[in-house]
Amino acid sequence: MRTIRAAAAVTVVTALAAVTGCGGGTSSDGGGSNESPKTLTYWASNQGPSIEADKKILTPELKKFEKQTGIKVKLEVIPWSDLLNRILAATTSGQGPDVLNIGNTWSASLQATGALLPWDQKNFDAIGGRDRFVDSAVASAGAEGKDPAAVPLYSLAYALYYNKQMFADAGITQPPATWDQLVADGKKISKNGKWALGAEGGNLANNIHQVFVLGKQHGADFFDSAGKPTFTSAGAVAAVKQYVHFMAKDKIVAPGNAEYAQNQSLQDFANGRTAMVLWQAAASTFAAQGMKPADWGVAPVPVPAGAPGTGQNTNSMVAGINMAVFKNTRNSDGAKEFVKFMTSDAEQKLLNKTYGSIPPVKAAQQDPAFSAPDLKVLRDTLATSAAPLPQVPTESQFETTVGTAVKDLWADAAAGRPVTTESVRAHLAKAQQLMQQ
Repeated sequence: MRTIRAAAAVTVVTALAAVTGCGGGTSSDGGGSNESPKTLTYWASNQGPSIEADKKILTPELKKFEKQTGIKVKLEVIPWSDLLNRILAATTSGQGPDVLNIGNTWSASLQATGALLPWDQKNFDAIGGRDRFVDSAVASAGAEGKDPAAVPLYSLAYALYYNKQMFADAGITQPPATWDQLVADGKKISKNGKWALGAEGGNLANNIHQVFVLGKQHGADFFDSAGKPTFTSAGAVAAVKQYVHFMAKDKIVAPGNAEYAQNQSLQDFANGRTAMVLWQAAASTFAAQGMKPADWGVAPVPVPAGAPGTGQNTNSMVAGINMAVFKNTRNSDGAKEFVKFMTSDAEQKLLNKTYGSIPPVKAAQQDPAFSAPDLKVLRDTLATSAAPLPQVPTESQFETTVGTAVKDLWADAAAGRPVTTESVRAHLAKAQQLMQQ
């Protein structure tokens, strides 16, 4: 199964790396100009439980913006399975939106196309200044040393969600803080059709998110300072092996999870079949599955030892959604005005409360709603112990190649085939070879 976020052919990204000024923009029908913008087109990512839910959430806010500015925003909500391909197609055809949401892990890849407006100091000043945003969120908006290609809109991080009743039934009094504790607790739980930890082995992006964090804990970055892949480093191999060994060796992940790719692990959690999941902002999904807030708890993702954020103890990637503007929009000022509106303190509070995410805008984070126990864990993780995925032009290919390698290793584990240091290194060497073709 292909990843839902990085399915686009990387050759397309590579071919576009030299393109400049070939983005999207408002069509001539009803389009405005910098002097008198009338209409903007906006591609929003699917953040809610459905496309229709997103339309209901966003439409009143777009009407509010129109009332304030006179600019009408034409909204299209695009599912994650289609979004990256749609964006890449727009960079080649020139028929795209003025403003769009992008997964923050795509920022450097899309930046390399030259199609997105760079957010230099002048553009950041137009929306209130760069210092309004959390540093880690801005760091995930483009390659290091370059002006960001987008502006943070919604921030997320991973946390450990646990089923309180299943913990109590196993005699466990608190969530694990280290991986050794998680495995020990997991073995107490994993019996009689119950399993300790859920995983999405068929979801390439999720595989990358998990092994990236474990890689940081093992001192690996997957790329060197020149942006070249180092997938077979000792730390990278150890990270992937540790992750897959939760099934292959520790026996705390159900074999069926090797094929999960559509949030089935959350369904298992809600139905009492799995006691723990590593996830981003899962509260609304649990509620939709019939769980009450008192049924589950949340804690930071475990680390090898010590406290998250100390030494090599990264325990989440900086997850989230960024907002970008196509460079050749005819409504540059209107587009920036819309980005300013969507990242205003008021809209940040409203939208992030609705979606269960964390505002990347510092002032909005001070709202008491983001101090709820689950959101506080996410907020503190973003502030102290999260790191952005490698901001390299080939990041999308990284998700595809290494994500597939991990998926194949999950399949080996589910089938009872041994997952060894040698087999992990062989899969990662194949992934690295594909990256270098």
